[in-house]
Amino acid sequence: MSESEVKRVRRSAEERAAEMDAKIEALRQSIADQEAKKQETVSAFDGKIASLRERIKALEAKKKEILAPKQPRKRRKSKKQKLQEIVQQAQKSGLKPEEIAELLGIQLEE
Repeated sequence: MSESEVKRVRRSAEERAAEMDAKIEALRQSIADQEAKKQETVSAFDGKIASLRERIKALEAKKKEILAPKQPRKRRKSKKQKLQEIVQQAQKSGLKPEEIAELLGIQLEE
């Protein structure tokens, strides 16, 4: 035999099995790492989805507010309109114009 030909060392079946066990354990650890990473990503996406759903609810509330009929505005009444309304209410309650004038402390011209 020449020096260039070196016999390789043959390993026993137990040594090869131990090496395979080490590789299997490394792959299992890799799987566990990937699962953890997956859970982190899933929780991050769940958070994003929840925030988007909240935005949708807020926008739907704004849409509902926009589409709801608006309350009619009360118009301002002039002094004359207010006085007329007071006199009408007094007349509805059964007072005569003379009684209204008496309550106000004024005299009606006849």
